[in-house]
Amino acid sequence: MATGYLVIRENERVRLLSRNGTDWTKRYPWIAEAALKNRQKRFVIDGEAVILGVDGISDFNALHSRLYDHEVQLYAFDILVMGGDDLRSLPLHLRKANLQQLLARRPDGISVAPFERGEIGPDLFRAVAMGQTTRILKRAYVLPDLLKMLQELEDLREKVRLAESARVLH
Repeated sequence: MATGYLVIRENERVRLLSRNGTDWTKRYPWIAEAALKNRQKRFVIDGEAVILGVDGISDFNALHSRLYDHEVQLYAFDILVMGGDDLRSLPLHLRKANLQQLLARRPDGISVAPFERGEIGPDLFRAVAMGQTTRILKRAYVLPDLLKMLQELEDLREKVRLAESARVLH
């Protein structure tokens, strides 16, 4: 499970802001330190704060417990500004390419979230069937239309199982 943040780097200053504008920079120092280690001095990254469990899966309870704040890292899924350039008007795949370039030699603390293109219907059902519990859906050209789907998946998984069972029976 994850929570959305903007990482704003302006020269030697880094701010980590939540979606509602709360400053979390001091609470999650690993992210801020990683941003400061980047050679690029100005950028704005959109991402998710996560703590990974020993199984490599994000642990929502650990994230909100505050016991592991020093372990919180950022899964970056978009870059809005790089250098002096506002990238928001670019298509998502070009912003992703810029993000990959920015984080190519990334220090621990910020990493590029896996990205795949697909159709919301079939690809989302396939992800659910594989047990993925969180998906960030983003339209390629429309930045404000970020949809975060935190799914209560049991109903959806059940529908997938029923659909697969129906196919087997027919």
